[in-house]
Amino acid sequence: MPFIKVYIHFVWSTKNRVPFLNTRDCRNKVWKHIRENAHKKGIFIDQINGYADHCHCLISLGIDQNIQKIIQLIKGESSFWINRDPEIFSCLNGMKFEWQDEYFAVSVSESMLEIIRNYIINQEEHHKKISFEEEYKEFIFKYRFKNSPF
Repeated sequence: MPFIKVYIHFVWSTKNRVPFLNTRDCRNKVWKHIRENAHKKGIFIDQINGYADHCHCLISLGIDQNIQKIIQLIKGESSFWINRDPEIFSCLNGMKFEWQDEYFAVSVSESMLEIIRNYIINQEEHHKKISFEEEYKEFIFKYRFKNSPF
């Protein structure tokens, strides 16, 4: 039987970065639902959290899983559920909830797992200092140019 230990840090935002998940209670219910639904589908979420306009997941890939399928299952089902759950839907002020089509996925080495876990756990505190959009632009700029051979 094969043994696989591959961790992926996923990040995705709400459509147009609308702060749909604007209360801690609302976010916690969404994260709980995503975790429970993922478990039913055999997806192991090590850590999940986020803020009003985005979600972070640290996921350990299974033997027959790939990035595209995991993100499709998580985002598709959760947006469907959010729009049908009366308690969560009330947070949306009558708007239809959607996740952005794009997402970010990067592998995480075993030596970095605790750092990434803590980063995900502390999203609320982190985003009091910097917006998701600012952070994303800064990260993409650093990643593209710091690691570029040009």
